[in-house]
Amino acid sequence: MDIIAPIAMAAGLGWASGLRLYAVLFFIGVLGYFGLIEMPPDLLVLTHPVVMLTTGALFAFEFGADKIPGFDSVWDTFQTFVRIPGGALLAAAAVADHSAAFALAAGLLGGTFAAGAHFTKAGSRVLINTSPEPFSNWAASLTEDTLAAGMVWFAFTHPLVLLVILVLLVALTVWLLPKLWRGMCRVMTTARQLLGFSA
Repeated sequence: MDIIAPIAMAAGLGWASGLRLYAVLFFIGVLGYFGLIEMPPDLLVLTHPVVMLTTGALFAFEFGADKIPGFDSVWDTFQTFVRIPGGALLAAAAVADHSAAFALAAGLLGGTFAAGAHFTKAGSRVLINTSPEPFSNWAASLTEDTLAAGMVWFAFTHPLVLLVILVLLVALTVWLLPKLWRGMCRVMTTARQLLGFSA
């Protein structure tokens, strides 16, 4: 139990970071600032007002950017270089008070989960953006916002419940990624043909 809870926390925070890193950092800071969760020592820096102002501003920008069809995929491409290492660092810091070895293992786990969530999100958005209406895009974005916030809450309050959620999400990802890949290949082929390139 003493090992499972921090592992679930590291994996859950990594996964949530793959969806919305800035939101996750902001939510943790707010919850910790108001004493709603017990903060690991190395995450207390997230409760500093300057850090909260920065993560809040970035979260606000991403909240809007992620709901603009087309631009959200550009944003996701850029965020590949932010969310995955960010998820790894956050996961490592969440358990750093246990031991350096445990923090390293958590960082690897968190980065892997962040990558899985990020690529699933980015791939699904490419396919959603082929739809002419914006409502499916907004629905997907709001679902991701809610999921990220919920995972932060469960990471600190009910890590075993989070572990069950993560198992279901990993199974969904394993099932979904090949389908997303095939769909993205079709979109790229169609785009090349429209631009006059050979398939």
